[in-house]
Amino acid sequence: MTDFERKVYQIIVNMSLYGKNPTMGELKRKTGKTEKEIREATKNLIRNGELTWNKEKQRWIT
Repeated sequence: MTDFERKVYQIIVNMSLYGKNPTMGELKRKTGKTEKEIREATKNLIRNGELTWNKEKQRWIT
């Protein structure tokens, strides 16, 4: 996991603790990165089994 992937993962985990999913705008603001970079990081986290998206509940599973 790269430093940036770790940062995105930690943001998602922390916001999930409060019952909230981060929006793309929030991720862009908190990381200072582009949407493309954030999407690539989340895809890598999913591929590595770190994150899963629950379609029914519309929530990240960490």
